[in-house]
Amino acid sequence: MARTRPRSETRGERVELRASTRQTTVIKQAAEATGKTVTAFVLDAAYLEAQRALTDRRLFLLDSKDWTRFTHALDRPARSRPRLRKLMEMPSILD
Repeated sequence: MARTRPRSETRGERVELRASTRQTTVIKQAAEATGKTVTAFVLDAAYLEAQRALTDRRLFLLDSKDWTRFTHALDRPARSRPRLRKLMEMPSILD
């Protein structure tokens, strides 16, 4: 059974959720099948899915041609956007 967190990491936070009877049954069966507690199973599954969701937003792969185009776009000076500037100068409803 692989560990997914360092031994020194303590569990100080509580996460609560509601599940249907069917969901709970399947989760309990899967936890038992993998030799984990329900808590460990749910935490591992949620943590892995969270990592996947965040990786999709932080990591992207580009070939050489696309990388060059991407870096040129980042290095290009910003274009003036008069309508955007006007909008940003207007008072906000939060002010």
